Amino acid sequence: MKQDVMNAVDAGPWYKEPWPWILMAGPVIVIIAGVATAWIAYATNDGLVTEDYYKKGLSANQTIARSEQATRYGLVAGLRLAGDTVSIRLQADDKAFVLPPTLVMTISHPTRAGLDQTRTLIGQGQIFTGTVRLPSAGHWLVLIEDEANQWRVMGNVVLPANGETLIGTPPRKATDIRH
Repeated sequence: MKQDVMNAVDAGPWYKEPWPWILMAGPVIVIIAGVATAWIAYATNDGLVTEDYYKKGLSANQTIARSEQATRYGLVAGLRLAGDTVSIRLQADDKAFVLPPTLVMTISHPTRAGLDQTRTLIGQGQIFTGTVRLPSAGHWLVLIEDEANQWRVMGNVVLPANGETLIGTPPRKATDIRH
């Protein structure tokens, strides 16, 4: 009798039973996913970390200095986009500021780099004009700088914009500060 009970329980080798395979499937899938993730991380470039971070840092310092120079000049740019024409009215508080013959304007979208565009605008007095492909509606970043890279002003514009959008801020004077 004891032998019959033993034979009934022993149904065959373990690998012919489904439960060991079901229990092993979870850890095996996790190991395969981990190896695949490690391979993807190794094989692809994330593009966010730059190898020449020191040079990028120096460049950032120069960019900040150019923005500060524009603030010292008290540069304010009035931007108008109409049809395929862009016009910028540039004025400065500093009387020593000399208007450049041309400006470089970059319109960029925060998330869609394929729509970014850079244009050189020709000046006639304080007004600089040129043609531009009017970007789609939404939030856009506008960078205006001289070709000699001495100064730059940067601001935001929400399109479609009616009228003139001011970019840049004049320096605050001691009399403007309220205590």
